[in-house]
Amino acid sequence: MSSPAPARPRPVHRAADLLAAYLPGSFYYSSARGVLLADGVHSHVRGTSGNRAAAAAEALEAAVLAGVANPVVVGAIGFRPDSGSSLIVPAVVRRAGMPGEGGPQSAALAGSPGGSGFEDPEAPRRNDPASWTVVPRPAPEVYAESVRRAVDLIGAGELRKVVLARALDLVGEHGVSVRKLLRNLVVADPAAHAFAVDVSAPGDPAPRTLVGASPELLVSREGNVVTANPLAGSRRRTGDPAQDAQAIAELRVSEKDLNEHALVAAQVAEVLGRYCTELEVPREPEVMGTPTMWHLSTRITGRVGPGGPSSLELAEALHPTPAVCGVPVELARDTIARLEPEDRGYYAGLVGWTDLAGDGEWVVTIRCAEVSDKTARLFAGAGVVAGSDPAAELAETSAKFGTLLRALGAEGAA
Repeated sequence: MSSPAPARPRPVHRAADLLAAYLPGSFYYSSARGVLLADGVHSHVRGTSGNRAAAAAEALEAAVLAGVANPVVVGAIGFRPDSGSSLIVPAVVRRAGMPGEGGPQSAALAGSPGGSGFEDPEAPRRNDPASWTVVPRPAPEVYAESVRRAVDLIGAGELRKVVLARALDLVGEHGVSVRKLLRNLVVADPAAHAFAVDVSAPGDPAPRTLVGASPELLVSREGNVVTANPLAGSRRRTGDPAQDAQAIAELRVSEKDLNEHALVAAQVAEVLGRYCTELEVPREPEVMGTPTMWHLSTRITGRVGPGGPSSLELAEALHPTPAVCGVPVELARDTIARLEPEDRGYYAGLVGWTDLAGDGEWVVTIRCAEVSDKTARLFAGAGVVAGSDPAAELAETSAKFGTLLRALGAEGAA
């Protein structure tokens, strides 16, 4: 499927400029592939679980007829089939990091000391309260008990894996600056898929923004090339070379982590195999690092034929993977509903973009928070399989909170 000819030349923007230009309500997405900043709403994309790709394609075609040049659909979709979505065709789209332009790494450098000098005018008073009030949901001991119950269910029945999450509510003295939080995430890990999406719903007392830096690519499509990068199996990254080397070595031979990862990679490969004419799946996972974690990682690549599925159609088919739900999916999702006290909302859903040609990129919404006024709700989960230790799974969620806690200046709150 070929891209339509642009109606007019696309202006060139530096990645750092787009990060600096983020405003409340903007859609921001950056990855190694580039940066996309969108503002305004040309149209909303309606649709329910399973047919959002078709609704997005119709909205894009209608936007072309209305005179929108190079339209894209951007936004986020929640975890459950009945969860909300925030998909739109924006009125204005700016990009950076395309071939021949600077990528998100340049944004990180330019936003650091000695770079372009990007400053958030709210920085002196926001995201830097004297203290945070932290409310765990549920209490750590309750989460550990849920893991024990899940292990019992796995031992007694058909459930093979379930991912259980917990949340932290952080309340500050001042409003949380999404601009500063987003910038901190991009600077801390330029290789991550950083995002900020307006997910406000009717009745919200204040605007609500989903913001994060996901390490996990659900699926991308560029021309006829499809890529997915499932992650499962984790260890905390400490920054101490000896401890990190030991963590990596343990991950490579851990039967529990390798089995957990194999469940995820196998399902992703099976789903993509329905759509791809070619598919390459590595025999063994690699170890991938983020500033706070080590993960087992399998990069799966394939090709689709002419007229093949869009990136959003592939994302819908893959979601939710066993990395955030479990095996089998429906039983795992029902177990999550019983054992987790908080609705996940957009956590463990997907966020990204797709264009008229079907190209695009969607990531799993992990390492994220929903921010509203003075409150940031953080989520983190751990995969529970046979032999899982409740204390170890609790510690894993604490480690995963680290990405957002660092960016908020609230380390140690988990």
